[in-house]
Amino acid sequence: MKDRNKIICFFSGHIREILEQARLDFEKLQEIRLRAEKPFLIRLDGEEYFLSEHGKVLKEPGNAWAVTQKEIRETMELVGKYSLYAYEDELKQGYLTLQGGHRLGISGKAVLEGDKVKSIRYISCLNLRLSHQIIGCGDKVLPCLYDKAGLKHTLIISPPRCGKTTLLRDLIRQISNGSRELPGQTVGVVDERSEICGCCQGIPANDIGIRTDVMDACPKAEGMMMMIRSMAPEVLAVDEIGGEKDISALETALFCGCRLLATVHGSSLEDIRSKPLLRRLVEEQIFERYVVLYNLPAPKEHELRDAHGADNRIRTGMIRHILDERGMSLC
Repeated sequence: MKDRNKIICFFSGHIREILEQARLDFEKLQEIRLRAEKPFLIRLDGEEYFLSEHGKVLKEPGNAWAVTQKEIRETMELVGKYSLYAYEDELKQGYLTLQGGHRLGISGKAVLEGDKVKSIRYISCLNLRLSHQIIGCGDKVLPCLYDKAGLKHTLIISPPRCGKTTLLRDLIRQISNGSRELPGQTVGVVDERSEICGCCQGIPANDIGIRTDVMDACPKAEGMMMMIRSMAPEVLAVDEIGGEKDISALETALFCGCRLLATVHGSSLEDIRSKPLLRRLVEEQIFERYVVLYNLPAPKEHELRDAHGADNRIRTGMIRHILDERGMSLC
């Protein structure tokens, strides 16, 4: 991974040394978790492991390094460039987005202002979720999202850690670039958490195609309206919809003629139907394609292929279904 050294440098000196000695495959590394006075834990290729003081990878926590509160504090100082007050708006949401689109989740003592979180202090747990770009992971999916009329409104349904953002990113790239069979389209991406494009000072670090415009670090609902007014996208892409404002903005985009490409947390189409805010989108058949991902514990090589022999793995997830607007299986 090209960002390996940059990722290691997010951490305090001793944690950095442990990661360097461990010689991990950062292409398969998904999470790095630090909890005060608890074993140093990582998630690698869908499995949990622990790291010893000298970087030995362990299956059991007994000999793992116990992360100190000082190491967590020093890590926060590094990622916040010793000016954490400048990141208060992000911190109160429970995360920081780092260069490259990686997201550092945090937890500790919430400081309230009325009934809203003002900030988080005494941070005791960190979870760095690494952003991975897998060029071509959407190859088997994309043809199912088109018919003679063009791209269909598509919703990717996925539990956490199944690669929905990774898949979304590659679909954006392919739709934007186009091919001999499919002409490229202008794609507007509203990247609220800077995870899709990995922007640094507004410039995407990830390859998202040649016809893609990005509204970075902007709330989804407001960003979608801004994109429609200013950039005239043919396709509008967002990650993790769910709020009432998100749904309203999607409906407005639909009436403006944009094709929709979105993701949502869930385990199935039935799960989405059970959520009051999303039920109407399903019942009114707003989305014409549903791509349902699911997770596999410790996937083996022979488990990574579907009935036709196609490799459908997306990080630790696989494609369970591709459905039409009626919930009928397509491929």
